[in-house]
This record gives sequence, C-alpha cells and structure tokens, in this order.
Amino acid sequence: MKRILLLVSLLAIISCKNKNEDTQKDLTDEGYELLTDASVYFQPLSSVEMEEPDSNAVKLGKHLFYDTRLSGEGNISCNSCHNLNTYGVDNRQFSPGDVEGSFGNRNSPTVLYAALHKMQFWDGRAQTVEEQAAGPILNPVEHNIKQEEQLVNRLKEVELYQDLFARAYGEEAITFENVLKAIGAFERTLMPKSRFDSYLEGDHAALNEREKAGLKSFINAGCITCHSGVAMGGQMFQKFGLYEDYWKYTESETIDLGLYEISQDEMDKYFFKVPGLRNIEHTSPYFHDGSVEDLNKAVEIMVALQTAKELSETEIEDIVAFLKSLSADVRPEAKQNPFK
Repeated sequence: MKRILLLVSLLAIISCKNKNEDTQKDLTDEGYELLTDASVYFQPLSSVEMEEPDSNAVKLGKHLFYDTRLSGEGNISCNSCHNLNTYGVDNRQFSPGDVEGSFGNRNSPTVLYAALHKMQFWDGRAQTVEEQAAGPILNPVEHNIKQEEQLVNRLKEVELYQDLFARAYGEEAITFENVLKAIGAFERTLMPKSRFDSYLEGDHAALNEREKAGLKSFINAGCITCHSGVAMGGQMFQKFGLYEDYWKYTESETIDLGLYEISQDEMDKYFFKVPGLRNIEHTSPYFHDGSVEDLNKAVEIMVALQTAKELSETEIEDIVAFLKSLSADVRPEAKQNPFK
C-alpha cells in the first residue's frame, strides 16, 4: 500500500513538473511575445471603466432608436441605417433618407462601439454619440425633422413616451436634449466582447495560428499607427491616400474632400476620421464612400495607400483572418424591435 501511495505521489510530482515546464515554455515562446506586443497597442473592452447606464434611459433609448416617428414622413428610424440585425449598418453604399428617392453622400458607419470613439461622423463634427444623434434627426436628407420642437411635440402626444420619459428623467422630461441622452444611453450598451478581447485578456487559444499570423502582420505593416486602442481606431483624423490619390485605387465616382469641407483649410483635404475596425467583417461596403465591397481588397488598398509596403497575398489573407476575430454580435434583446 505504501508503495502504491509513493508511486502516485511521484506521478503527481512529475505531472506538475511537466505542466510547469509547459507553462514556462509558453511564457517564453513566440506566442507570448506576440501577446505582449499586442498589449502595447490594443486593450480589451474590460480595460474601459464604463458607467452602467440607467435601465429606464436605456429602455427609452431603445424605443426611440427603433421609432420611425423620429423622421419627418415616418419612413426611417435610427435602426434603418444602423440595423442591429446586421451589426449596426445597412450594408448599402449610401443610406436612403426619409424623403423618397433621397440618399446620403457618405457611407453609414456602424453604431456598435461608437461610444468608444473620440469623434463621430467621417468629418468628426460631433464628439459624443449623444451629439451625433442630433445630426441625422435634423438633417433634411436623413430623418428630415425640421426643428427640435416638431419632434418634441410629436412625442408628447404619445402616451407610451409620456410614461417612458417620466420614468427615465422625471416629470416634464420630454425634451430634445433627453431624446439624445436616451439614444446615447442605449448605444452605449452596444459593445459586445470579441474573441480578440479574450486573447488580450490572456487567452492564447482565443485566436488560431492564422489569426495570430495576421495580427503580427497587422502590427509589422504599421496598421497600428491609426488602428489601435480599445476601438481599433476612432481616435484621430488621417489623410486617406498618404502615398497615392485614394480614388485611383477605390475607383470612387466622386472625390470627397473630407475635413476640408468644414475647415476650408487646404491641409485638411482628404482627411477623414479613422474608422474603428471592430466588426469590420460585417460592415461592408468600406471607406467613407462605400466604394469597396470586398474586405481583402479594402486591406490591399489600405496597405498600398497608407503604408506603401508590399505584402504577399498570404499576409493580406492572414490580416483579414485576424480582423474577423474582432467580430461580436449584440445580445438578442437589443435586436428585437420593441414595436413588433
């Protein structure tokens, strides 16, 4: 009996030793070095201290997000262009407006993770998701609400909103400012965790070998100059076409002057907000004008225009594989239209 116990103890010691040796090997291998490098440039969602929004405000915001009464003729809602069933976009080059036959002139970016961005819109004319929400509502091509009072008076007549606004903001709370606050509260909940977040938290197995190769190529190619942090972008402006005119590669029908249209500063020509890359797999077509449908082609164009480096076809495919690890869907209840 003593010999059996001794044998079991020895086997346990050997097992622990082998496990420790494997762990030690893991801590010094190329995979660990890649994770260490990645942690310098990127951070997981869990690293962000996000205040839990009031549940009543979120519920109100969800109703407003899906409500076509937020458009002049009642033809579109926020969800029309930022469809939560398709990762916060409508997958169209340009989104249709409230008036039949009208379209916007820039591609609608995803609303998912937008609250992580330093600025909103392709030209950064709004800072927060609350401020951003006002833009489309009062835009004559988009929601086509003529003035703030028009929307406020319309909502005041709806018994549902009399209750929801009171619960969220108290009596006499149906104001345009509170409309924006509520929509923002809902949008701030649209930040699902991706496999890349798990990887950055230390789960090496969250990415496969090809995705890790793509991450390494992404870093080495210099993509991290603009696409870094928690949102993988959304923090700065950058010229689209550092080394060549962008339209020669995208075959854009219209040449957009970008930030110049606001600033009238020649130095701002062709500068746009750097988009975040989370869910990029699902948010085609790409770029400010929705000129490119294929993600592989979009990556090829970015490498050529922004880095002037030559990557092999395999490296491009690896980067695309890595970008797909950034995909994550919102919870099912967020995608459920409260009016259906």
